[in-house]
Amino acid sequence: MTYEEYLKNIKLANLWMRAYYEDDEPLASDDEYDKLIRKLKEFENLNKDKISKESPTQKIAPTLQSEFHKITHLSKMWSMEDVFDDKELRAWIKRAKSEYDFFIEPKFDGASLNLVYEDGCLVSGATRGDGQIGENVTLNVKMIDNIPQTIAYKEKIEIRGEVVILKEDFERINQKRLKDNLSLFANPRNMASGSLRQLDTKITKERNLKFFPWGVGYNTLNFIKHSQVMDFIRNLGFLKDDFVFCCKDIAEVLKKYEELLNLRDKKPMMMDGMVVRVNDLKHCQLLGYTVKFPKFMVAFKFPALEKTTTLLGINLQVGRSGVVTPVAILEPVNLDGVIVKSATLHNFDEISRLDLKIGDSVSVIRSGDVIPKITKVFTQRRDGLELDITKPKICPECASELLDEGAFLKCQNLDCKARLINSIIYFVSKKCLNIDGLGENIVELLFKEGKITNIESIFFLKYCDFENLEGFKERKITNLLNAIQEAKNCSLSKFITALGIEHIGEVAAKKLANTFGFAWYQQNYDTYENLEGFGEQMAKSLQEFIKVNCCRIEHFYKILNLEEEKNIRIHNEKISNKTFVITGTLSKPRDEFKQLLEQYGAKVNSSVSKKTDFLLYGEDAGSKLQKAQDLGVKCINEIEFDEIIKDIGEI
Repeated sequence: MTYEEYLKNIKLANLWMRAYYEDDEPLASDDEYDKLIRKLKEFENLNKDKISKESPTQKIAPTLQSEFHKITHLSKMWSMEDVFDDKELRAWIKRAKSEYDFFIEPKFDGASLNLVYEDGCLVSGATRGDGQIGENVTLNVKMIDNIPQTIAYKEKIEIRGEVVILKEDFERINQKRLKDNLSLFANPRNMASGSLRQLDTKITKERNLKFFPWGVGYNTLNFIKHSQVMDFIRNLGFLKDDFVFCCKDIAEVLKKYEELLNLRDKKPMMMDGMVVRVNDLKHCQLLGYTVKFPKFMVAFKFPALEKTTTLLGINLQVGRSGVVTPVAILEPVNLDGVIVKSATLHNFDEISRLDLKIGDSVSVIRSGDVIPKITKVFTQRRDGLELDITKPKICPECASELLDEGAFLKCQNLDCKARLINSIIYFVSKKCLNIDGLGENIVELLFKEGKITNIESIFFLKYCDFENLEGFKERKITNLLNAIQEAKNCSLSKFITALGIEHIGEVAAKKLANTFGFAWYQQNYDTYENLEGFGEQMAKSLQEFIKVNCCRIEHFYKILNLEEEKNIRIHNEKISNKTFVITGTLSKPRDEFKQLLEQYGAKVNSSVSKKTDFLLYGEDAGSKLQKAQDLGVKCINEIEFDEIIKDIGEI
């Protein structure tokens, strides 16, 4: 590296550092930043007379610029030196002149926080900042439930630790932000840091932050071991992780590192390594500090699970339900020993949200066996050669026109190979044609053996098709063939349901059958949209499905003996257009009660809400009954339900 390149890299590193500490919007992955810092260190080790004061190796963090007031720490908050393998760890131990008695604990990936207590009361909370001056976030700190407002220790003391957010809370909050059309946090660390620096304390409160102490600053304690200090601090009412140990030598440190690495995915919060420090406080004092780091402790980092690579292109995959999912094709990158070449993108709304283009530099994260995903796009690195990603209009598998619902694209062709097996399984299922004995495993077996090639072929199966299949004997074959023949005599609404049209369930299928009869598929868009309970999405889905499968519907009419629906003849204010929920154990299956209610024009939902008119309950009703009572919903048992039906009369 030349001196000019060195200065250029300092400028880049400082830019990345400021984005990380101040903006909570990283411009590079941790792995990239670590590699850049190591390059600077290599140059500086060989050119000590040319070390720039602007180098991030000479600073703890950038100068602060924010809307929070500044607060000066009672004692300096140091950063920590990183080591990445056992060779570097051994080199640090040699420099520390200590080959025994180490204190180890997880290095959580969050935001560092400094708490000051006086006379047993919490008086301030501040971010690390530049190590000497941080941001005063006291009001937000008081919103964190697990930080004690008072402690049983009267002397002035700085207690330091990491603010983290649990993985499940991270996912929950990001899902809500996605629904609210807000930008997503790239990782739990950024969310924790952003939550701590919120101007609205209510937001901090909602984030369910956790504080884990890892040390002290100013204090008048008289312990001889760091482990004793931490036991004292945690006994004051602070959280303690269950992976905290004293190790007698380096062999034990390395063993614990492997144990913690194996717990990486099981821990409820993110961690990026293990803290290793000299336990003897007197020896720590003798070792002292470098310009930036304490000499008595290091962060033994885990292999990176987030790296930067390039998006080379997009592949389209058609799932068993017909949904078309975009998959990112990446420049291969090694993530924790796994070569990652692709990442999930979920849907095209995510591509828009990320502002993703082919050729972009992207940050990719992988956790355990979870499919890798793109967490950030570094749009600042674009050179103008990137290509827009456009939505496909036809299915990549069968070339049929796709149903476009904004976020999701779906192939509605019943013959599309990608969704064929799933279409067959759904067609014969209990709530559709209900062919007894033709379960998922048997459908897959028949398809694999070439006995069925599409839905219609089910109705042309013969005895000889089963004779040589394992597990099929004379009686079983005869029963299955009889069930297939009986299924031909199904109602029109069951057939419409069985087609698996997007947004058209049992209730909508009955509405179509009752209103239009066998001509249900011959109506126009406006007619569908104006149906009671229908709307734009359902009408569009119907129209697209019929366009692709019209001939198939007419072919089914020739194969099946469909029965036209009986229109509802009784409209009674006690049941018609009322919303029911059914729960608990009743004298008959719930489906029978549901069918009866729908005959009388009622709607049956699965969950209780303010819009629920009746809850029909049996034994062991549970939480739905409690919720209905809380909401003031009329709750009736089976005897009361029979009385209502009796009053209405028979159809």
